[in-house]
Amino acid sequence: MIGLVLAAGAGRRLRPYTDTLPKALVPVGPEGKEGETTVLDLTLGNFAEIGLTEVAIVVGYRKEAVYERKEALEERYGLKLTLIDNDKAEEWNNAYSLWCARDAIKHSVILANGDTVHPVSVEKTLLAARGNGQKIILALDTVKQLADEEMKVVVDPAKGVQKITKLMDPAEATGEYIGVTLIEGDAAADLADALKTTFERDPDLYYEDGYQELVNRGFKIDVAPIGDVKWVEIDNHDDLAKGRDIACQY
Repeated sequence: MIGLVLAAGAGRRLRPYTDTLPKALVPVGPEGKEGETTVLDLTLGNFAEIGLTEVAIVVGYRKEAVYERKEALEERYGLKLTLIDNDKAEEWNNAYSLWCARDAIKHSVILANGDTVHPVSVEKTLLAARGNGQKIILALDTVKQLADEEMKVVVDPAKGVQKITKLMDPAEATGEYIGVTLIEGDAAADLADALKTTFERDPDLYYEDGYQELVNRGFKIDVAPIGDVKWVEIDNHDDLAKGRDIACQY
């Protein structure tokens, strides 16, 4: 198993940081200064803590900043990093970005979005949920109060994920997908095909729309509730402030 990070996004709502950096390299240290801990640092630290030794990172917007830090990150976390170029990072949404990593997924991966600050307990929860034939397991927050922006999920206890979308009445949802997934290697071909169908239909779609495509085809996607843990998806400066507060606690 290897780690996989989607770090190709521009994060325009985080300017001026993202004038020169991809979203995953925005500092989340208490002062928010250049060179301090980033979302990517936190994720790589989590991967190292659970014993992974290799990580693939999909890069695109301002990818040179990740290339410049590659050796230092490898040394700091004891990981071998492979960078995968997304040639449409500034044009298309992340269904295509995850498809770019289709070969990496064959090794079985824990996927983490490059803008999600979360504790290592999330990865540990996903690993603990393995072993009963599941092929894809989503980390699910069933505690948080949901609103319109969240990636909401409806789960049937017997059949797994039935619906995953932001476009849902929050009252219908079982919980929120937090942007971390365990994907077994034997799901790679099915997922790649669903993602390709998704971005060919509309390049502006999310990889979660690819998950929905899989579900529509009869593929079972499971979930693992993460419990009452603090995490945040960093989309804007308010989220960044929350991310800095959370990052100090882990």
